[in-house]
Parts: sequence; C-alpha cells; structure tokens
Amino acid sequence: MYAFSKKILLLSTLGSLLIAPEAFSQTATAPGKKAVAPSKSTGQPATSGNPIFPGWYADPEGTIFGKQYWVYPTYSAKYEQQVFMDAFSSPDLVKWTKHPRIIDTASVKWAKKAMWAPSIVEKSGKYYLFFGANDVHEGEVGGIGVAVASKPEGPFKDHLGKPLIGQIHNGAQPIDQFVFRDKDGQYYMIYGGWSHCNIVRLKDDFTGLVPFTDSTTYKEITPEGYVEGPFMFRRNGKYYFMWSEGGWGGPNYSVAYAVADSPLGPFKRVGKILQQDPTVATSAGHHSIIQVPGQDHWYIVYHRRPLGETDANHRVTCIDELHFDEQGLIKPVKITAEGVAKQALK
Repeated sequence: MYAFSKKILLLSTLGSLLIAPEAFSQTATAPGKKAVAPSKSTGQPATSGNPIFPGWYADPEGTIFGKQYWVYPTYSAKYEQQVFMDAFSSPDLVKWTKHPRIIDTASVKWAKKAMWAPSIVEKSGKYYLFFGANDVHEGEVGGIGVAVASKPEGPFKDHLGKPLIGQIHNGAQPIDQFVFRDKDGQYYMIYGGWSHCNIVRLKDDFTGLVPFTDSTTYKEITPEGYVEGPFMFRRNGKYYFMWSEGGWGGPNYSVAYAVADSPLGPFKRVGKILQQDPTVATSAGHHSIIQVPGQDHWYIVYHRRPLGETDANHRVTCIDELHFDEQGLIKPVKITAEGVAKQALK
C-alpha cells in the first residue's frame, strides 16, 4: 500500500519465469530470498523461509479455506501493469502452489489498471474477492470492486459491473479494503488511503451498503498515525484494529494497532508492532493476520523490501509469528529470514 496512492511494483522477467503454476518448494531462491536449509530427516525445507514464494508481490491477505492456507497479494508492478492478480495456497505454510491470474481487467470492464490489495471471504459456497482498481481520484471511474467465484482460486468475475464504492467519503481514497464477519454475522468493510479510514456495513449479498442505526453509511474511524492498509480481528472479546504508517516506498513503512470493545471503536493508538530490521529487510508493512483454527496461534503475513533493493516496487511477501503478552497486547514482531515452521491444518 501507500501513503498517497499505492502499489506500484515491477515483477522482473526472471522472477516471472521462476514462478511456475505447479507447487514448488522453498529450497529455490526468490528475489531477495535466502535459501532455507532442508530438514535432514525429510530433505524438505524445515521452515517457510522469507519470502514465502518468489516474485514481487505486496499487500498480502492471508486466510484459511478448508485445510489450505491462502495468500492473495497485489502483483507488484507499475500501475499500467497491475491488470491481474495471482493467489497462492499451501497445506502447511512451507510448500506453496501458485494460482495465476485469478482475476484480471478483462473480467472487470471498468477496471483499467492498478488492481490492489485483495480481500476475500467465503459465504454460502461462493468466494467474494474485494479489490481496489484504477487508483481513483474524485471524478474518475474506479474504487473498490467485488468479484465472485465458485472456488478460492477463481476464476473471479465482476459481481456488480461497477465499483461498490467509487467516490471519496470523509477524505478516504477507496482502496485497501478489508472485509470481516463479526460475531453476529454482520459483514463490515474497513478501507481507506490518504490517511483516512472508514467503516461500512455490507449487504448480505455484497451488492451494496447498509446504513448504520444512526442513518449514516460511512463512519470514519481514523486513529492517530493511520495512513492505509487497515486490518481487524477479534481475540478474547476485543477488536484489534491494525494499519500501516509511513510511506510505502521508504524504509520506515510499518504497522501499528489499537484495541477497542467494538468494531466502531473508539480506537486509540497503542503502538507499532512491525517495522524494518536493517539486518534483515526494510519497509515491512501492509499486512494481514492468520489464526490457526481452535488455537491461540497466530501469524502475520506482510510485505517487505529485501536489503540492497532501491526500487520501491521491489517488495516480497513474508510470514512470521505473532504473539501477545498477558494483558493481550501484541508483542513487537521479529522479522526473520527463516519464516515459520511447518503447520498443517487438521
């Protein structure tokens, strides 16, 4: 994501050649990736390694469908080249399969470029993919769209034939949407660039928005320091609202968070939990969270820039563990080259 518009990155020709549609193991070295030593007993990688798959990808949404982990990232290239999205699946966080071009601008007629930051939910056997397109400004066509498919790997087709949100409300550019289901079954979407964040309620069929009880439709919940990339999850009855700070193209891009008793807040900034480590990587931000079902076991999926890379477009997708202290506060994340250990889903 980004401080003023967002996502622009160049997938190198070599990187695209290295990523085959079939499953691959992380013994191969991706752009900015250190090879992970294989387990002596199995010959397979002992950990995921970081990045978890090769290629320039950013803004990853991690989730679980069935017994597979899924990651849906932005294809990191110049705006005019961001006309499709890929997805990746894994049974154990170590071995990943690429699913190329799950959606492209050919299936979304109003989208011309800059397809960004997918968010996905499953409902009644269908998969709904929310995305930003066109880097829209006031008076332009674009914004947040919805696509639907019968499988998590698509192919996804435009659900509405137009943007779900195509105008600027409360100063928030309609990008970086995250959709989540609350405990009462209500689906919310939080979104926004340009240092403003809104929350809206979604209709059950994702064809529009539902006003809040006070008749407003767009509620601003912008906390101190917010720039873009919102994410929300629940733990022990609390709502954790997270976002990215700083400029996406610089080394100090980072993630901070707040905690509240309601998805509407109020949210008071607690602090920063993900940022660069000059010995590992820079520009660590625009993330998502995965919880292992039935366990207090959490991962953070995010993008960062390999050391030595000066092109702002060169971002890779990584995963590390997320931990909490006894008070329920998030501990600062240690970004690693090793990634995480194998974790199959039961």
